Formats: sequence, structure tokens, C-alpha cells
Amino acid sequence: MIPLAAVPLVVAALATPAQAAEAKPPRVPVGTTAAWVVFDRQAGKIVATKNAHRKYRSASVVKILIAIDYLERRKSVPSADAGLLKIMLRSSDDDAASAFWDRGGKGQIITRTARKLGLSDTTPPPASKPGFWGYTSLSAYDIVRTYRYLLDTAAPKVRDTILGHLRQATPCGTDGFDQTFGIPDALPRPFAVKQGWSGFGTTPPLRCDAKATAAPMSWVAQRATGSGVPDYGRPVLHTTGLVGKGERYIMALLTAQPVGSTWSSSVKRITSLTRDLYRNVS
Repeated sequence: MIPLAAVPLVVAALATPAQAAEAKPPRVPVGTTAAWVVFDRQAGKIVATKNAHRKYRSASVVKILIAIDYLERRKSVPSADAGLLKIMLRSSDDDAASAFWDRGGKGQIITRTARKLGLSDTTPPPASKPGFWGYTSLSAYDIVRTYRYLLDTAAPKVRDTILGHLRQATPCGTDGFDQTFGIPDALPRPFAVKQGWSGFGTTPPLRCDAKATAAPMSWVAQRATGSGVPDYGRPVLHTTGLVGKGERYIMALLTAQPVGSTWSSSVKRITSLTRDLYRNVS
């Protein structure tokens, strides 16, 4: 089998003038920095791209890499850890991610997975912040490559566990934030998603689920300077996953929102961008 790292993400051929007129790229709101890559699995090529290699802080999207590393280093998964994987991937639980992060050697998890998957833009958090898994740097290109690895190369137990949970992502994160922005709100089912958000504090403006437990103290609540962290001081909001009939498209849309943005305004911006991006390729 040819290693995934040796297989490039082919970019679609340039469109004709008529096609270009019909398919205009989404307009990024003023003050927002956006990057995206959409890979068409049926055509075998990238069909939309912008700032593909721009680095963003990962927020919770890194939980996919944490899960890959954990599963590929074990022959079996204890029931307690299976429960942690489930809540980490479906409901973006931070405490579960921190447990795996500490056990896996923190930044070594990112070094191992980046090397194995051929992720050129993915690096661990700064050495001064080893516990901040959400400060991992990554790009839209690398996220798409990660989903391709899961679909085409990973062992069935790894692929089925991770994508199985992402296909059943819950509307609410365990921290009380509504994680239906972007792909879930903008696109029709079916889809499998992993969302990411950072810089909006630990208390959502309106709890997604009144029955949820109090938001845990996690990496987003910690105090630190921003040296070496992409877009530190700006909220980031990311939506990624498999979309379309037969999960035809792999989509990664990363955004750094304007300083001081509210949760509601940021959610509206990324959801609108997601809808326009999908219309542009489907």
C-alpha cells in the first residue's frame, strides 16, 4: 500500500470563465480570517481552497488526533476509556481530552501523528504551554488529510470508532456550548462533524442544555500569554467533517473571528460561510 503521505491532495483544474461566473467563492466578512479546503472523494481532488496551509490554533479539532494516537497504540480499549472517547468525540468533552493528553505524553501525541499522517502544518503547543492541547497548530489542508487517513488508511477499528462517534455528534458540548454551528446548521444530513471553538470563555451566553453539568475547568479557562499561539487574543471557530450523500465531501473551514466577537455573531458568520462554500462545490 502506498503511504498516504506520498499521495498529494490533487487540486481541481482551473474552471472555464463560464464555470467561474457560476461558482463564486464565499465572501469572507470583514475582520474575519478564514481558510478552507473541500475534497471531493468522488472526483479524487480538491474542489475549493483558500489559505489551505494557514495555521490556526486547533481548539477541539485536535481531539481527532488525540483519538487516533490513543487507538493506534493499543490492542484493546478498556470500557472506561471507550466512554471517554465517546464523550470526547461526540460532545467535545475537555476533561476526557486532557486525560488522554496527559497519558499520551502531551505534545508527543502531535509529533507522532503529524509524522505518521504526513501533516506538514501541524505542530504541538508551545513548550511553555505543554498542557494546552487546544493550542496545537494546524491547517485546513492537514485536517482534510486527517479525514482521508481515517477513511482510506486507518485500521477498521480506528476508522469505525472515530467516524462512528463523529456521525453521532451531539447538539450540545459538555461545556454547555451549542455545537450545531457551521456544517450541522448549514447543510443537510448525512454528515459527520468535529467542531472547535476557543476564546469565548467558559460560560456560554445561553446554555445549550439546561440539564448539562456545570462547565468544567479546562484549558480554555487557564491564563497564559499568547507567544507562539496562532491568532491568540482572537476567538476561533472551526467546523470540519464529512458531508453530502455518501459522505462525498471532506470539508474543513477554519476561522479567526474579530477581536471581541460575541458567540452569536461568530456562529452566524461561520454558518453562512459554510452554506455558501457547500453551494459553491455541490
